[in-house]
Amino acid sequence: MPTPPIRLLIHGASGRMGRALLRLAAPDPRFTVVAAVARRPPADDPAVPWCLAAALEAVPAFDVAVDFSLPDGFDAVLALCQARGAALVSGTTGLAAAQQARLQQAAARIPLVWASNFSRGVALLEELVERAARALPGWDCDIVEAHHAHKRDAPSGTALTLGAAAAGGGADPRYASLRAGDIVGEHLVQFTGPGERIELVHRAADRDIFARGALEAAARLPARPPGRYRPRDLL
Repeated sequence: MPTPPIRLLIHGASGRMGRALLRLAAPDPRFTVVAAVARRPPADDPAVPWCLAAALEAVPAFDVAVDFSLPDGFDAVLALCQARGAALVSGTTGLAAAQQARLQQAAARIPLVWASNFSRGVALLEELVERAARALPGWDCDIVEAHHAHKRDAPSGTALTLGAAAAGGGADPRYASLRAGDIVGEHLVQFTGPGERIELVHRAADRDIFARGALEAAARLPARPPGRYRPRDLL
């Protein structure tokens, strides 16, 4: 008997990532989009069941929510997932410490993954950065990131995630940020020692890589027990 498709809620659906998720999920037989949530849904997309963010509690039943919104909208979708017993995949960056604490508490009740970046390449880069930091004690560690001119948070969430990986290996990372043009995302982690330097770099040329990674996580997360997962646990 065929497996029924995963019921998908996309929160923050009118943003760049939300639109990419809708486009990629539509032809994917693993999913059916039961609701696309935004503050101002478009009036010209009858193929998708849109819902106002202010009326989030009225959305139909879903198995997993994929959230790429803003910090001021994050608490509502996290609370809804807990109330419905649904999984959560979130890439909303700029969360406050209290929101991260609520995320950790929610992991006792639902399976969830929060990440600043859902690309497979960055998942691997995070592991390589930690390994390099452990192997190069005492070396300087610098993280340089570049994004489009409209990105609000700096350093980026991905840069902070890479910095946490470096710190986990014993390094003391420093950060530099660039906001210019339409850069999708570039991250350089540089280790510098006496007379030599190692650079680990990831460059994203297409925002679809993040949407594809988030959808892969959404396909695998609902079957997992409650807990907080990393992209590399799922991808």
